[in-house]
Amino acid sequence: MSTRPFGTTSAEGTAERDDALADAVLRAVEVTGAHAGSVFLISRNRHTLVLAAAAGMPPSLLGGWRRIPVNSPIPVAEAFRSGRTVHLVDADETMRRFPQLAVSLPYPFGSASVPVSAGRETFGSMAVVWAARPGGEGLSKAQRRQLRTAAARLGVSLAGLSARGADIGCDMETTPVEVPVPATSAARVGLFDWNLDTGALAADATLCAIFGLAPDEFDGQVATLAAKLHPADRPGFRAAARTAVEGGRVLGQCLRVPEKGGGHRTIELWGLIPETSTDGKARPHLVGGVLDLGSSTSAVTAIERLTDGFFSLDREGCVTYANHSLLRLLRVRREDLMGRRPWDVLPWLADPAYEDRFRAARISQQPVSFLAQHPDQWLVFSLRPDAQGMTGWAAPAGQPVPAGAEPGSPPEEAEEATPSSRPVPTRLGAIYRVLQMSSALTEAVTAREVCDVVADQLLPAVGGHRLAIYVVHERRMRLLSQRGYRESFLEQFDGKPLQHAREPVTGALTSGVPLFIESREEFSRSYPELPTESSSFVFLPLIASNRPVGACILGYDEVHRFSTEERSLLTAMSGLIAQALERARLYDAEFALARGLQNALLPHRLPTVPGVRVTGRYLPGTRGMDIGGDWYDAIPTERGVALVVGDVEGHNVAAAATMGQLRSAVRAFASAGHRPSDVIAGINRQLLDLGGGLLASCCYVLLDPGPGVARVVRAGHCQPLLRGPGGHTEFLDLPGGPLLGVERTADYPESELRIQPGSVLALYTDGLIEARESDIGVGMDQLRTSLAHACVGSLEDLADALLRDAGQSPNRVDDIALLLTGYAPVSPPTPLAE
Repeated sequence: MSTRPFGTTSAEGTAERDDALADAVLRAVEVTGAHAGSVFLISRNRHTLVLAAAAGMPPSLLGGWRRIPVNSPIPVAEAFRSGRTVHLVDADETMRRFPQLAVSLPYPFGSASVPVSAGRETFGSMAVVWAARPGGEGLSKAQRRQLRTAAARLGVSLAGLSARGADIGCDMETTPVEVPVPATSAARVGLFDWNLDTGALAADATLCAIFGLAPDEFDGQVATLAAKLHPADRPGFRAAARTAVEGGRVLGQCLRVPEKGGGHRTIELWGLIPETSTDGKARPHLVGGVLDLGSSTSAVTAIERLTDGFFSLDREGCVTYANHSLLRLLRVRREDLMGRRPWDVLPWLADPAYEDRFRAARISQQPVSFLAQHPDQWLVFSLRPDAQGMTGWAAPAGQPVPAGAEPGSPPEEAEEATPSSRPVPTRLGAIYRVLQMSSALTEAVTAREVCDVVADQLLPAVGGHRLAIYVVHERRMRLLSQRGYRESFLEQFDGKPLQHAREPVTGALTSGVPLFIESREEFSRSYPELPTESSSFVFLPLIASNRPVGACILGYDEVHRFSTEERSLLTAMSGLIAQALERARLYDAEFALARGLQNALLPHRLPTVPGVRVTGRYLPGTRGMDIGGDWYDAIPTERGVALVVGDVEGHNVAAAATMGQLRSAVRAFASAGHRPSDVIAGINRQLLDLGGGLLASCCYVLLDPGPGVARVVRAGHCQPLLRGPGGHTEFLDLPGGPLLGVERTADYPESELRIQPGSVLALYTDGLIEARESDIGVGMDQLRTSLAHACVGSLEDLADALLRDAGQSPNRVDDIALLLTGYAPVSPPTPLAE
């Protein structure tokens, strides 16, 4: 039963979607003046943006960028996630904001990406690319507004199709719509219908223009057109009628049209007699066209006379024209070269560096020159691009090539390279995928982050649907991460010893050779005892430093035939994954050890004091495996309870060790009954005596629960935050002394304040209010607002709530220590009446 409420068929919906995509991407290129545009739509599983339409840039040129993970740091993905315009003026800004993109496409271009949405639904992203110029400012505000308008109109169209029941989603195998950008051409074609008996001729406006007539000046007689021809060609024009009657057609008869300023243009007459009568005689009508190539014929003739090689490439790099000199220079036959990419035909051009030069010119729309080593000599190539393709020139190097020339290097920067030093030919798209994966893995710190990067990058790169990663632990395989598989399938490999080579996971790992299985039948023949849920598989061994690290399983829903390039790509990526996973597991182990040391230095249990509730939290930084110097403590004394929060500079073992010593010193001074100012002065001297050169901040509060009097001393630390019983919350503007470890005789003033019953006092380190690229005042306001509006029924829940936003922030790099104190004095017993 159809689920389409208005009877929209799948074919109709796809056709309407493609029309909307074509109109939108062409409109985007036109309003921005860009040379290329593209539209990416979200996949049905919402994990990947899939190229759905491209204008001015053939999908084959985009290579690895036809499928982009939604959470990847790529402009179109950022625009999709954020709903904002991502405007990159030039290559420098691209490198600064999106280094992964710049590494994979290291060319000078500017780009703008906008979301394609309607209401609350975001369908994908639209992007345009232009040639970046020195000092350029990118798109104007008006152009960016028009680009967003084009994307919004597309979003409305897609929303309307979806509401009618059309399937507008994409999958990994979606074929993108390729939209040609309109091009100007010197060639003109005029159409005519010539009555051979009467001499009447019906002509369109183009034909009139070819003969130098305005449409209203032409009287419809063939003699009028004949009069516009070179006198020597008029008999041949009239003879065309006899030729048509005799042979049924006229093929490419050349005629000359004099120009007003002198000289002439050559045109070609093509036509045929369309029908015959029942008696077999031709009807006296010649229907056809007049082709005016402008100066094209003369230009081709001139180019053919030159001794240098000239050629033309279309948008995908295929040869559309090559003069005789180029064929002689390259020693190739015309039929072997035409319609094909040069690096696919000529073995000595198979180095990816040459394809990269073509891609550089195509994407940047800037001229490119480079050297290439023919088996007999060095050649200089020059490419001049435009929206339709490019014109090329080739000639022998005019001077000796400097020693150390590299394939594809610019002539002025060349250094020598021998054929034996060249890499094995590999498709450039595969190289970009490896670069992109490598760049993404360098930012992954933990093993979990490595697994996420692999799933996000590898599945779209090779069109897979499922992924699982196993690691070796105590000589057994342990499942670390998976996406898309059922647990029942993966459990059969979990816990298997490495020696158990009769299964594909351990077999691939012990042999060190990737295992490619292209069908269910092949899997069943090789492993009849194992169930399967995918049609095709790849089992990649993860080996680093000649040691087995783990294995990666890729699964495909449909039968997948692995090309030689895909096999090479997956093999290369397995090495990157293994190295990153080994590094991440080492980090995880060291991180656990460091955090164990950190936790050992913090109090395991805070004291219970009548009338005072105390809870503490410690949150490590979001990046780096160093341990820090943040600490908190609560110390019962004869004069009340001492509350302390401190922060030793640095994120290393030295900072943690110093923190432990200062914490011990504070406890000793506080337990001995010293005044708060004397406690801080004492640990200041203690820090200087340690001689490590470290600085520290500290806030010390001595709270007497009886009268509710608090004595506060600050040493370069954040102001305490106090919430009153009515909810009013403020930072306490209290005087303070310098950081600990600066001056031995520093003075630390002591402030006294009274705390009302029902109040909450918050002591914290600066990691709670500081974030990268954010003003500290914003963090202070957020903390004050959070405490003011939070429920204070449970001090534990309150502490978790204050840390929740900080714990989820990717921009926080510092540790956090938080100590909350709730003051609720115990009422004295009511005396008995006498």
